[in-house]
Amino acid sequence: MAEKKFEEAMKRLEEIVRDLERGDLSLEDSLKYFEEGMKLIKFSTHKLEEAEKKVAMLIGDAGKYRQVPFEPEEGQDGDDIV
Repeated sequence: MAEKKFEEAMKRLEEIVRDLERGDLSLEDSLKYFEEGMKLIKFSTHKLEEAEKKVAMLIGDAGKYRQVPFEPEEGQDGDDIV
């Protein structure tokens, strides 16, 4: 999975969620999808953490780097992400 891109992982995760929400999978298939989804979440979280570290390193303050926490704009807190 290391070669997979973040966007591909998110697209597959959306497919898994859609299939699980339909509710017509067998218990075994549901568990397989759930397991795959958990792996994709772990992969995606790792990629996001890597990106966050890179962004933090790029924010400079008079030639010195400092970490500035990301604060989403109003209405963009991520609650609307499906």
